[in-house]
Amino acid sequence: MKSFTVKTINNTDIEKELEIIGFDNSYKKIAKDKYEYLNIKIYDLTIPQANILKQTALSNGTDCAVNKNVLTNSTEKTDCILAGSVYQLKKISKSLKKQQFGLKELSENIENIIELQNKKSKTKLVGVLNITDNSFSDGGMYLEKEKAIKHLHELIEDGTDIIDIGAESTKPYSEPVSADIQLDRILPILEYIRENNIKTPISIDTRSSEVAKKCIEYGVSIINDVSGFDYDEKMIDVIKNSDVKIIIQHSQGTPETMQDNPQYTNIVDDIYKELENKVKFAQEHNIEKSRIIIDVGICFGKTREDNFELLRRIEDFKSLGCEVMVGISRKSFLKLSDNIEKDIYSTALSTLLIEKEVDYLRVHNVKMHKKLLELMEIYGE
Repeated sequence: MKSFTVKTINNTDIEKELEIIGFDNSYKKIAKDKYEYLNIKIYDLTIPQANILKQTALSNGTDCAVNKNVLTNSTEKTDCILAGSVYQLKKISKSLKKQQFGLKELSENIENIIELQNKKSKTKLVGVLNITDNSFSDGGMYLEKEKAIKHLHELIEDGTDIIDIGAESTKPYSEPVSADIQLDRILPILEYIRENNIKTPISIDTRSSEVAKKCIEYGVSIINDVSGFDYDEKMIDVIKNSDVKIIIQHSQGTPETMQDNPQYTNIVDDIYKELENKVKFAQEHNIEKSRIIIDVGICFGKTREDNFELLRRIEDFKSLGCEVMVGISRKSFLKLSDNIEKDIYSTALSTLLIEKEVDYLRVHNVKMHKKLLELMEIYGE
């Protein structure tokens, strides 16, 4: 009897796999939809919506998982998991356009999810410049203007794409720093950047609308608000009235309290919904998704297990339709004290995030991460 050779395919480039077996090149771009599969989670459907979705899925040769109580009509809402090939999901979406109960909008959501799967991203590096006296890894090292400027040039020479300047530490149990102190630290650096015509985009790490507004006047490109609009209610208006990008980070509580027994029902779902609400809030204030970068906030009100689960599932957050930034560099969940060791393990974990095509990595050691990106670019060819 003939012995067969069988294996699974983990290559995400299914077009290439079709080419390898000699599939018809003129048809492979269309056919690939039949070989790419997605599991889509849909929240809070009514019973009629869930039943129609399930029947539509079944009629297209796939299925939709719902709460068991839908069968007995003993629940008002249910989350669903819709599974299928891209080809099947497109057919389901087309059918939903003709349905009632608001399912036309759901069809558009499904189409957006499919479109996002084809979007490719090349990871950019955000180099950290802390001009603080108490940051967790380099507090006080660059507080003096001359040392800060020297490090600014080091980050540029090492190949950073963006420089994130912060004058307030938001590590666990740290206290707020006034806007006046932040500006006293930041503005001399921004003046130097402007006077010397430095072209590297600048991000400002601040929760203060006053600091953000003044720095925007100096031409910065991004405001990085680790509170995600929660700390200063005027921040949304500052961003709305500008053209800068905004990093909306998730944080449970404030730095003074965020590590006091953080709890979630479902870490990924909970943070996804909170970030979705913040993105909608920004959109309601005429801030387009193209200007929004989301950050799940590693170590900002999370347990060590939470942090690793978020890294493992970071691709889920691409469904929000915004660019994604992750900051793991030198953070406490690594459980290391030496910065050299922290950089090594941070870079190792960054490999996973680069493979998942995270848009931005916020890092301290740009040189090490730049080398990693070069190696992975060769590896991916």
